[in-house]
Amino acid sequence: MPAPTLTGVDVGSTSIRAVEAIRTKDKPIISNFGQVILPEGAVVGGVVKDDKAVTAAIRQLWTGKNFKSNDVILGVTHQQVVVREVEVSNLPAKEMKRALPFQVRDVVPLPLDQALIDFYPLEESANKDSVRGLLIAAPKEAVINTVRAVERAGLFVSRVDLACFAALRSAARVSQDTEAVIDIGANGTNIIIHTDGVPQIVRTIPRGGAEVTRLLSQRLNMSFAEAETLKCRVGLIPGEGPETTEIISESIRPLINEIRSSLNYYTTANPGQPVSRLALVGGAALLPGFADELGQQLLMPVFLSDPLERVNDSRSGGRHDVLGRFRSSAAVSIGLMLGAA
Repeated sequence: MPAPTLTGVDVGSTSIRAVEAIRTKDKPIISNFGQVILPEGAVVGGVVKDDKAVTAAIRQLWTGKNFKSNDVILGVTHQQVVVREVEVSNLPAKEMKRALPFQVRDVVPLPLDQALIDFYPLEESANKDSVRGLLIAAPKEAVINTVRAVERAGLFVSRVDLACFAALRSAARVSQDTEAVIDIGANGTNIIIHTDGVPQIVRTIPRGGAEVTRLLSQRLNMSFAEAETLKCRVGLIPGEGPETTEIISESIRPLINEIRSSLNYYTTANPGQPVSRLALVGGAALLPGFADELGQQLLMPVFLSDPLERVNDSRSGGRHDVLGRFRSSAAVSIGLMLGAA
């Protein structure tokens, strides 16, 4: 019997990425990777605005890269996704599913009939009558629309997972201390603070690399594509281009302040459990000099995580290896696949 195939699909705001792997007793073995660019405005803040464009992009990806499996694990994100620690009555699984909406209705900032709700237990409380865990809520319509757009391309979505949890699986350095995994995309950033792999808080920030590119484009009177190329070449490296570096530094400051605010919020609520380091993934995390600047600003170690450390790769690699070059951007799709391994 052939080994089961696992395929993670990440629908982002600028592109769709998919990773296909074979399940093994050890690490999953990657057999295929592909990505395709989305038209501007097709997906905004995790919401599919142009379902036909998303469906067409999925078809192009599957046809062009010859993916073998049509069963996929889909990653979703949305600015209204809620991940919050709560304590609920400790009930058997079936009763918990029925009772959960009534137990958490006061803490879900969405109408219950418009939300998908789940609960991830962290530990039982001392009296065993209640259980502490993470409440997960997402806008139902946004998730369903994304699933439909993908399935119209001929795929079957066997499971839906949050992009933030997928990034955690692929990027976290699991140990006994507390770490923040920061997934920085083009138009959004997810911050996941965890202790030994168990998520503590999740925050979504509507800022990313495209904000830097837009300011460069405006200030230097160049096209968005030209500004993107310049940004990726110069970044925050002193001496590469003083005017460009100054603009990039200015435009990245609000994101750094948001990250600092999130860390301060967590530290205030958990004074005995400080964040030890930051693990970065996502395409915008590759901005030259950004990791060093973030570490200097926040006074803590910052490193670029390598999602490929969690998998084996059966492909030839080399300079034409797209996944090797885009490993940081592929963190979510790798994490989705790892969640089913």
